[in-house]
Parts: sequence; structure tokens; C-alpha cells
Amino acid sequence: MSYRILHYINQFFAGVGGEDKADFEPKYVAGAMGPGVQLEKLLGGHANITLTCVCGDNYFAEHTDEVLEGFTKALKEHKPDLVIAGPSFYAGRYGFACGHVIRRAKETLGIPGVAGMNFESPAVDMFRDEMYIVKTGNSVRAIKPALEDMARLAEKLLCGEELASAAEENYFHRHIRKNFFREEDGGKRAVEMLLKKINKEPFVSEYLQEIPEKVAVAPAVRDLSKATVALLNTGGIVPAGNPDRIESSSATKYGRYHMNGCERLEAGKIITIHGGYDTSFANADPNRIVPVDVMRDLEKEGIIGGLHEYYYSTVGTGASLLNGEAFGRGIAESLKKAGVDAAIMVST
Repeated sequence: MSYRILHYINQFFAGVGGEDKADFEPKYVAGAMGPGVQLEKLLGGHANITLTCVCGDNYFAEHTDEVLEGFTKALKEHKPDLVIAGPSFYAGRYGFACGHVIRRAKETLGIPGVAGMNFESPAVDMFRDEMYIVKTGNSVRAIKPALEDMARLAEKLLCGEELASAAEENYFHRHIRKNFFREEDGGKRAVEMLLKKINKEPFVSEYLQEIPEKVAVAPAVRDLSKATVALLNTGGIVPAGNPDRIESSSATKYGRYHMNGCERLEAGKIITIHGGYDTSFANADPNRIVPVDVMRDLEKEGIIGGLHEYYYSTVGTGASLLNGEAFGRGIAESLKKAGVDAAIMVST
């Protein structure tokens, strides 16, 4: 028996284009395309991708209900046995779309779905309890193992095979715990794990608990009219030439740039090197990302005491959690030494 699969991909993986085509409207294509071609090969004839849905990341995010309505019609018409979405790796908007289409397939036809995401994708925590999300690397460079794991899991789901643990199948734990009997009692197992830990040998705890870092909320600024405020951004705003060579994606560094008392950032002298959004608006007026002009007005009006002489910049897209934490600690230390009272992280 050959099972039917509906595959969802974004504009990039369909070969339509990058951020310049993120507003691409939904299109349904018979058969496999993009990474779906390799997925079909990996499924070895047990399943075929009979329909591919392509949609731009921005279009899905801005027209979610409309896209899902059309997706529901496609589900009812083509009646797939399973939905595969992505892999979306670290991409937030793409992951958001993948989670939503798999959820809709489950609600409409009661069928399972398989996605592929990096652990830092915000969509993981949004959807992990509702579907199978295979763990992937953070970029398309990791597509080969991602597709292999997704295909293997999809085939098991289609054939009704019993799945091993989330760790063995390489998907994010869905917070479902099953009781079963072990040959050795808990005391002995605990001692064995303790000895491995003492000897720095690998072991897996029987109770996995994710403990996020707790960051205390800073107290409110009592009097902004006397406060020095700094501007931070992840929009890649740097002096022309990118002197610190900050990467346009998966940044490993940040920069600190002196504003020399200027009233506003000057186009041409200040640019963006960000690789994850349409940069034309930021290059035309970098104050759209780092609003020095607005902050100077607030300074003159006495609403803030003053604007810090430096602004800090990096690129957020594809950035790892560890690098992000390091950036935050480094910038915070610099601001504290400079006597800065508050900071604004400008959104892109």
C-alpha cells in the first residue's frame, strides 16, 4: 500500500525566492518538489507526496486564517494519510506555519504530522505537545540528516509501528510519560547513574526536566528625566563596511558603535548587514531600526536624561542561544560600567 502525503514548504524551499518573495501567496502543486523529492526517495515507495503546498512566510503570518481555510479545503479534497511540514530549522515564521498546518490536519482529518525544527525555534514550545517535531540543525546545511529522521518517523507513523522513546527517534519530548517495568530496581539504577556522573561518563536521567535560566526583572527606572538610556538592536545596523565583520546570519559577535553626538544616523554611512529581512527600508533610513532621531527629541524635551554615546548591534536571525546569552552578558557589563540606567532593545 502506498500512503498519501501532503507536504508544506515555504517560498525559499520551493525555489521561488528568499525574503523578497516572503509575501508569496499559497500555491498547491501536484507531486513532490524541493526537499519533498528527497523525502519520497527516503520513503522507498511506501508513501508518495501527492500534493505540495507552498506559501511565503510573511503571507502565512499575516493571513493565517485565510491560508488555513484553503489548506482545510485541500485536506478534504486530497485526503492525505499524513502531513509533513518543513523542515524549518531555526526559522521562526516558517516554524509557526509548519505547526499550524499540522495542527489543522489533525483537527480536520485526525491524521498525524511530522515537522523538523531546531531546538531554538520558538515554534517548538508552541507545538511540541501536539505533534512530532524532529530535532534538526539550525540551518539548511543540516538538511540531509533532518530529512532522513523525518522520513523514518513518518514511515513508522504511517505503518502503525510502535515508536521508541523520543530520544531514540530524535523528536522533541511531547511530555507524555508511559509506565513500564524495569528489571533492576530504582535504587540500583540511581547508584549506577550517580557513579557515571562522578566519573564524568555519559548517562541519561530517567526524569528529564527542562530548567530555563531565571532572569530577575529589573526594577523600574524611578525618574527617566535623569536617566541615561542606551539603544540596542538585532537588526544588523553597522557603519558602512561592517568593520567588525558581523555575520548576516548566525552571528558570533556584536558591535559597539559611537554616535559622535549626531542628531540621527545618516543613510549610506550607516547600513544593515542583516540577512533575514528586506533591508531596503533600513538602508534608506537606519533610524527606523536604531531611532537616534526620536531619542534626541526625547532628550531635548527632558523626557530622558540623555542618550548613551554608543549603540550596540548584532544580527538575531539564526543566532544560537549560547551566543545570545554571551552577547547579553557582555553588553550588560559594558552598560553597567558606563553608568547606563536603562536600555531599549529595538525590534525588527
